[in-house]
Amino acid sequence: MPLSSLVLPSRPLSLARNVISTPRAYFWSTPVILALAVFLFVSQAPGVIRDFRISRNPLVLENGDVQNGRCTTRKAIFIDCEARLVYSYGGRNYDTEVEVMFVDFHIGDYETGLVISADHPELATISLGLDMLWNRIITLAVFVVLLGGMSLGTIFLGLRIWRVKGQLRRPAVLTPVPVEVSAFDPKRGILSITYNDKIAADKTGRSAYTRMKKGEEPLIVGQANGKAIGLAVRHGNTALPVLLDARLQRVELTEDERSTALAPMVRQQERAPALIAEARRTASIWKRLQVFLGMLLLIVVGTVGFWLWYVTSSTTPFQSPGMDINNLMPAPLNEWGCEQLKRRFGQDRAPFGCVADDFTSWK
Repeated sequence: MPLSSLVLPSRPLSLARNVISTPRAYFWSTPVILALAVFLFVSQAPGVIRDFRISRNPLVLENGDVQNGRCTTRKAIFIDCEARLVYSYGGRNYDTEVEVMFVDFHIGDYETGLVISADHPELATISLGLDMLWNRIITLAVFVVLLGGMSLGTIFLGLRIWRVKGQLRRPAVLTPVPVEVSAFDPKRGILSITYNDKIAADKTGRSAYTRMKKGEEPLIVGQANGKAIGLAVRHGNTALPVLLDARLQRVELTEDERSTALAPMVRQQERAPALIAEARRTASIWKRLQVFLGMLLLIVVGTVGFWLWYVTSSTTPFQSPGMDINNLMPAPLNEWGCEQLKRRFGQDRAPFGCVADDFTSWK
């Protein structure tokens, strides 16, 4: 349907309240994600900074005592190690506790010792903490930036929504624009709709969220790429368009103006229920596909990560399934992996995946 088919008065018009909504998840997910980012930084950053200072001039204490040392695996790849360190240096006795967290695919026990800073003997850690220092720095940075960025992003979007809701209270000239409806979520008599401003000539690429009460339907005018196309209006210079309802109750119009605006759209609205039903099915299929692709990506990333750990950090070349994964890698990656293993275990016989035709020497 051409947008010109929707004829709205040229005067400034008001919109109903709450035509732009804030997703409920924002109210609980934002503080939770932000708190998690702060917790990770506060709990891990001091230890990382301490061990970085120690790494600048480390001193291994052979007579140091590592007590109650233990490592716990969390979520399959996160290793959390803690220990009590008791030692003497320069005529003084020290007693401290350390905790380090890193990402590893290690299977079995860890061996570690006590290391202090030769410049600041009160700073002590376990050698495992220094061995995994860059691992810890990267892990902490990635998670703090990722979680902090997500929380700040949701805060920014929430502020934008609230700013738009404030602007919508004032009458303004409305400009019709098409929007792509990406999700329908009916729950307890409320239809929650997510739509994207990315097909209009002056598109912004932004997404918006709205709720419609029981009996209300969005104004659907077509379909493209398996998704329903809804009709929205730009309210003056506000950042987000407002999705219209099928009866134009969201716009402050007289009954005559409303009837005049809807008259050319009767035929399109007869097809709206079928378009909405098809869009819902497509959204459901796409969501399942996203879950499948996400799981596939997770498996691929996990497999490659395990392979990298095996060829660069494993304590034995005869670790399964590391040998099998390395054998299945493309030739260039397999050769590189075998080179890494040979550097560390070249004095031993070659493992499966790196063995020559005699089944003993390195290829």
